Amino acid sequence: MEIPADDYADLRGAVRQVCRDFDNAYWRKHDEEHEFPWDFYNALAASGWIGIAIPTEYGGGGGGITDASILMEEIAASGAGMNGASAIHLSVFGMNPVVVYGTEEQKQKYLPRVASGDLHVCFGVTEPDAGTDTARITTRAVRDGDHYVVTGRKVWTTKAPFCEKVLLLVRTSDPGPGDRPTDGMTLLLADLQDPEHVDIRPIPKLGRNAVVSCEVRYDGLRVPISDRIGEEGKGFRILLDGLNPERILIAAEALGLGKVALSQAIRYANERVVFNRPIGQNQAIAFPLAEAYNRLHAAELVIREASWRYDQGLPCGEHANMAKWLAAEAGFFAADRALQTHGGFGYAKEYDVERYWREVRLMSIAPVTQELALSYISEHVLGLPRTF
Repeated sequence: MEIPADDYADLRGAVRQVCRDFDNAYWRKHDEEHEFPWDFYNALAASGWIGIAIPTEYGGGGGGITDASILMEEIAASGAGMNGASAIHLSVFGMNPVVVYGTEEQKQKYLPRVASGDLHVCFGVTEPDAGTDTARITTRAVRDGDHYVVTGRKVWTTKAPFCEKVLLLVRTSDPGPGDRPTDGMTLLLADLQDPEHVDIRPIPKLGRNAVVSCEVRYDGLRVPISDRIGEEGKGFRILLDGLNPERILIAAEALGLGKVALSQAIRYANERVVFNRPIGQNQAIAFPLAEAYNRLHAAELVIREASWRYDQGLPCGEHANMAKWLAAEAGFFAADRALQTHGGFGYAKEYDVERYWREVRLMSIAPVTQELALSYISEHVLGLPRTF
C-alpha cells in the first residue's frame, strides 16, 4: 500500500479554506454558550462536504472512508476540535446502514437530504443500564399492524434536539435457544421530533458543549414498518457494518486534535521567554513535544492503512481498532503536553489548549473504550481467550 503525501492535498486545502472562517474565538464562544455551530455546519453543507461518503447517485460525493477521515481530521485540526467534527460526524458516516441495507425507496427518500445537509440524523443505541453491553438493551418495539410501537430509553444521543430522524436500535424479540445474545434486535429510522411520545433531555458534560448529548425517552412512538432498515431481528449485524468506519473517523478526529494542540504548544514554546531564553530550548519542554509528534505520526499511518483497507473491501477490524486506540492515546498525549507546555496559561481559556484537552479525552471512551479495543486485539488478533 502506497499513499503519496500529496494524494489528498487538494481535499485538505479545500477543507482548510472553509474552516479558515471559523477561528478559535468562534469555537470558544460556542463551547462556552452551548450553542450549535450552525454557521459552520451550513458552510460545510454549501460546499458539499457533508455528503462526501454518500454515493453520487444520491447526491453525495461518492468518496470512501479515507476521504471522510481526512475531512474529519482537517476539521478537528483547524481548532474546531470535536465541536466541529461532531456537528457533521453522524451525517458523514451514520447513514451507512441505509446505504448498504436500505431499500431503494429509503435511499431515494433520505440520502439526498442528508448529503445536502437538510436532514439531520442521530444514533440511538446506548442505554443507561447496558452501556457497551449492547446485547442487554431493553428498548422494545412491538408490531401493531403496519407500524412498530417503541418504548424505552437511550443515552448519549448526539444532536437529538436538531435531528428529524434517529437510527434506533430496538429489541423486537428475545434470543431463543442457540441464538446469539444480539439476535432479535432491529434497526429503525424513526421520527424523533414527536413531543407526545419522545422526551429529549440534554446531559451536562465535561466538554464538546457546542454539540449537545441527550437522554431520550420513547413512550409509544409509532414507526412505520417501511422505515425499518434491513431484516427484522438483524439490526445488530447491520449496525456492525458501521462500527469500523466509525472507529476510523474517531481516530482521525483525535489525530486532528492532537495536531492542533501540538502546533499551539510549539508556537508557545518558541515565543514564551523565561530565564532569558525561549522555553522550547529546554529539553524538558522540547523532548515531550518531539515524542508527541512521533506518536501522532505513527497513529496517522495506521489510520491511513485502516481506511485504505476498508475502502478496498478488505478485513479491517484489527486495523480500525488499532487506529482508534493509537490515535486516542497520541491525541491525548499531545494535548496533555501542550497544556503542560503552557504552564498556568494552559488552564486559561484564551489559549484553547484546555478545550483541546477536554475534547480529546472523550476519544478514550467513545465510541468504544480503549479497553474494549484492546480486548478485540487480544481475542481476534492474538488468539487469547475472550476477556468478558
